Amino acid sequence: MSEQELNAAGAAEAGANEAAGKETMPSLEELLQQAELRAQEHHDAWLRAKAEAENTRRRAADEVDKARKFALERFSGDLLAVKDSLEAALATGDGVSIESLKSGVELTLKQLVSVFERHSIAEVNPLGQKFDPNTQQAIGMVDGDGEPNSVAQVLQKGYLLNDRVLRPAMVMVTKPRGD
Repeated sequence: MSEQELNAAGAAEAGANEAAGKETMPSLEELLQQAELRAQEHHDAWLRAKAEAENTRRRAADEVDKARKFALERFSGDLLAVKDSLEAALATGDGVSIESLKSGVELTLKQLVSVFERHSIAEVNPLGQKFDPNTQQAIGMVDGDGEPNSVAQVLQKGYLLNDRVLRPAMVMVTKPRGD
């Protein structure tokens, strides 16, 4: 083959490769359309994810509201029995002796203590213990024979709810000697 023929054959082959290359390589317009489609798909997926997150947040807020609203339902139901007992004691009339009224009130108090135990409400009665500002509120100081800064008198019992102070005990504390 001559040099011209070789060049012509090479040019023809190169032209065929170029034509084949153009067929496999998409145009810029096609690439732009594909990119726009992918962008739209991503945007749609983002909108769906955003809506799902908003729905989850709203459901969680609704559940928190319901939990807050009905959290005391069981406790309230238990207290109704105590109220019924007190009303029954008051409805007995004039012919009731002080002893029977006292025993009814004692039973009602036991019922109330039982409700407190079921709902993790603990009584704080710190008489004779060292003063603890976390669970007690000192109202004043008194002279006493006990250890200084210990509880000499409990004016009002305190209560804990699941080991958290619901109401501090109001107490009188012994003065240190020499004051």
